[in-house]
Amino acid sequence: MLSRLSHALVPAFGRLRVTADPAAAFAPGSIVAANHTSLADPAVVLAALRRLGVEPVVMAAAGLWRIPLLGGRLAREGHIPVHRGSRSAADALDHAAAALGQGRLILMYAEGGIPLRTDAAEGPPGAFRSGLARLAGRTGAPVVPLGQAGARRIMSGGPAKQITGLATAPLRRPALHVHVGAPLHLSGDTGARTEQAHRAVTRAWRAAAARLDEHAAPTVLDVHCLSADFPDPSVRR
Repeated sequence: MLSRLSHALVPAFGRLRVTADPAAAFAPGSIVAANHTSLADPAVVLAALRRLGVEPVVMAAAGLWRIPLLGGRLAREGHIPVHRGSRSAADALDHAAAALGQGRLILMYAEGGIPLRTDAAEGPPGAFRSGLARLAGRTGAPVVPLGQAGARRIMSGGPAKQITGLATAPLRRPALHVHVGAPLHLSGDTGARTEQAHRAVTRAWRAAAARLDEHAAPTVLDVHCLSADFPDPSVRR
């Protein structure tokens, strides 16, 4: 449901393009690690992944499961609630490991939250928490780094600004870009694995940000990457 809705709705709110490194692949039982910048970016990422034929299990804040109707649907589809800051937070990794063992793909946000900035500018991924490294080390699952840019143009800042941004996005239709990097197997201790994943997701984010229009951050415009372009006929250029 989440993937289908995102695929249907995101083109109405922005102009999404998807690219990938030549070696990018989604083997069964992979962890897709994405940067998290906005309340809008999960929909952007899911729309991009569905365009590539991928419908992952999503690890998301447990509060979503308390929303009537939505919570039941999330549970039935096997998505995984993360109870941050509680004793049951580790249960999410157990559920994720089980899903990976069944060959499903997991979408994970290792930063654990979105930036507190109020502007809509792009910025590199924040520090990663250890959950991604622990899950990859425990299961041996490959990590597919994914970078998204532009979602902050739909929603960013305080509540009023986010509502305004979402309401005006269908008129503005900002540029959105998702870039998928080549999978990697993390190695070393938890700290080393965390750093490897962070570097890979940052590279993917830089590739995505470099593909935005002239308003992209100047620090990422010098990025060069060989990539395949995945257009969507429903997206206006």
